[in-house]
Amino acid sequence: MSHADTLFLQNCRDILDNGVWDTDQAVRPRWDDGAPAHTIKKFGIVNRYDLRREFPILTLRRTYWKTAVDELLWIWQKKSNNIHDLNARIWNQWADETGSIGKAYGYQLSVKHTYPEGEMDQVDRVLYDLKHNPASRRILTNLYNFQDLHEMHLYPCAYSMTFNVSGNVLNAILNQRSQDMLTANNWNVVQYAVLVHMFAQVSGLVAGELVHVIADAHIYDRHVPIVEKLLSQTPAPAPTFHIDPAVTDFYAFTRDSFSLEGYAPAPFDGKIPVAI
Repeated sequence: MSHADTLFLQNCRDILDNGVWDTDQAVRPRWDDGAPAHTIKKFGIVNRYDLRREFPILTLRRTYWKTAVDELLWIWQKKSNNIHDLNARIWNQWADETGSIGKAYGYQLSVKHTYPEGEMDQVDRVLYDLKHNPASRRILTNLYNFQDLHEMHLYPCAYSMTFNVSGNVLNAILNQRSQDMLTANNWNVVQYAVLVHMFAQVSGLVAGELVHVIADAHIYDRHVPIVEKLLSQTPAPAPTFHIDPAVTDFYAFTRDSFSLEGYAPAPFDGKIPVAI
């Protein structure tokens, strides 16, 4: 059984057994039919994934990890806020008539700031510090810019990364304010595991731990039967992750720079509704 499966099952069981429902409160999300999308939640879940041991992808059901990588590159490499630069349609409902999602996600990473070493955006600052200041405890990114929130079509959920170099190992913390466990939990874990591998390789480091901190970890009311079904399934071993060793420039990675050997997720034929 993969460690990602183990943690996912533990998290979901804990939420269903010990979580708090918000059915007594007014909520923002809605289902397609207009009904309020209520959740059962746990506050403050922390998961640790050792990327030296295995790649943290679910086998309980398929995670479309290549599409997840596409979105990761759209945000972190293209630094785009326009869906016309994205291959998938996952952001369409938040885009305006021009394709923009406002001053969110990639836009925040593209903004340049002035440092003693010169002008850099957040991604280039991380790349610079990993190579030149690996002992720094200030290597981080933040997408939650309060002055721009009113111009974001969706506030960032996964909003900050903190990087830390220990010896030759790159560790990172992903902070997330809100997590839809069924639809997005493993999606985000896979994305940021890949990101740590990317930063590590181009900086001459080894990918170490990814720590995922979730403030509000929730399961939507219409997702509960699906989650209960997943809890009864038997996971498979984790696949082996490969990254093209020839890539030494962060901006040269493509979705084809990564592969998974032996990924055999359990069949899943249900349709998962998404609350907006």
